[in-house]
Amino acid sequence: MLLTVAIIGAPHGLRGEVRLDLRTDDPRRRLAEGNVIETEPADAGPLTVARTRNVQDSWYVVFDEVHDRTGAESLRGVRLVVESDEDEGDDDEGWYPHELVGLRAVHVDGRALGTVKDLEVLPAQDVLVIDEPDGAEARVPFVAAFVPDVDVEAGTITLDPPRGLFASDPADDEDEEPRRTGPGTDGAGEQEG
Repeated sequence: MLLTVAIIGAPHGLRGEVRLDLRTDDPRRRLAEGNVIETEPADAGPLTVARTRNVQDSWYVVFDEVHDRTGAESLRGVRLVVESDEDEGDDDEGWYPHELVGLRAVHVDGRALGTVKDLEVLPAQDVLVIDEPDGAEARVPFVAAFVPDVDVEAGTITLDPPRGLFASDPADDEDEEPRRTGPGTDGAGEQEG
């Protein structure tokens, strides 16, 4: 199975350097100088890492095959992919989207919430995209407070989301004010007399 190491972003400078949107927790190994990396789409590569640099948590790379800004621009959106290693990492190192997609999302109280559709890797935190049974789509921050358990073997992911993230659990159920009726209100109360 192919795993995405990074997605190539905008060019940086005039000599073919590009910024990367990382999808790996081991960029130093995956992006080591001399590594040849396959691409999706395949006709964009393979690409050979000439050099990398890390500046304030942003990663930049230059490939042997790209020499100018125009070449770098043509790579924007291309995925750098590698074959997965069966012995690579343990559960504490994070999850790849392909490991989570299709898992049944279950509330800590046992209710079925839907199915994991995607894992969006965002700068602040990852977000699970859940297809709800009624066709709605929920987004749940992938943090321990909201995702206490992931059991890939059982095919489930346990969630403890705050109210309002799921259409089936709206936040305003408890907040509804009782309707008033009677004289001087908009309700249909009876008037004396």
